[in-house]
Amino acid sequence: MIDYDRYSWWSTVFSIRGTALPRALWRVGWLVLYAAVIQFAVDIGEYFDWLDDHHALNLDPVAHAVLGSLLGFLIVFRMNASNIRYWEGRSHWGMLINSARNLVRAGVEYTPSGDKLARLVAGYAIVLRRSLHGSRDLAEAKIYLPETVLNQAARYGNQPTAVAAAISSWIARQHHTGAIDTILARHMEELVCKMVDSQGGCEKIQKTPLPFVYVVMIKQLILVYLLTLPLVLFDRCGWWSPLLMAIVSLGLFGMEEASVETEDPFGQDANCLDLETYTLTIARDAGQLSLWPGKNGDTRTLPPEDGVA
Repeated sequence: MIDYDRYSWWSTVFSIRGTALPRALWRVGWLVLYAAVIQFAVDIGEYFDWLDDHHALNLDPVAHAVLGSLLGFLIVFRMNASNIRYWEGRSHWGMLINSARNLVRAGVEYTPSGDKLARLVAGYAIVLRRSLHGSRDLAEAKIYLPETVLNQAARYGNQPTAVAAAISSWIARQHHTGAIDTILARHMEELVCKMVDSQGGCEKIQKTPLPFVYVVMIKQLILVYLLTLPLVLFDRCGWWSPLLMAIVSLGLFGMEEASVETEDPFGQDANCLDLETYTLTIARDAGQLSLWPGKNGDTRTLPPEDGVA
């Protein structure tokens, strides 16, 4: 996700990084060339009297404007659907961060081994981020997760689920040893459930793209609109039509590309959510909470461990 100065108007206007221009530029170039060829063909035809003032190439601008209105409605729908998915993804990670803080805070305050819970929660966030990025590499989580949990997660189809199960196992062990009572154990399990619910919400967004029928119809209408646009412009705008084609096509392609990029907020494009920062936030807060002075004034540390409990 690009961090920018929302009050700096000019620097935003002339930005290229993070815009749709790099991906749409070649299409815009081809359409500008197409408009220039149309204009050149019309000029040649009129010069040699192959075309008269009432030739059939000239399209009715009113009918073309109706098509443009329909296309604008569909693009707004596309952008709104993508923005909803983007904000929903951010909301899920916000819930994940809050639940992780509350879970570690309770574990540190009421149990003697809250530092182990902090490691598990930080490892869970890392494994979830890697999973949303399409990776099964657990190397980044080795400094937080014990070897037994890593081995178990490697065998799971959904690796974050294995770490969530390890967190529940830690809560059960604390309950069985009498460190926490039934009410607190239930509360902590509810926090784990919220984390897993957030995970499921992220996976729902990632694995459920917009229906193909909507996506393909918008692309087809954009193509039809732009291919017929020079037939409306050449008679009124002359050689300004290629420039107008560049502006209109860049706007349409840009909005469509922006919708495609934000449709999956968990990708690794410039405008996707900054999952690395969110993961670092969870790991940082979990580590700092694990060092919070205990009930007897002692300061907990993070020693190496070989098991969950």
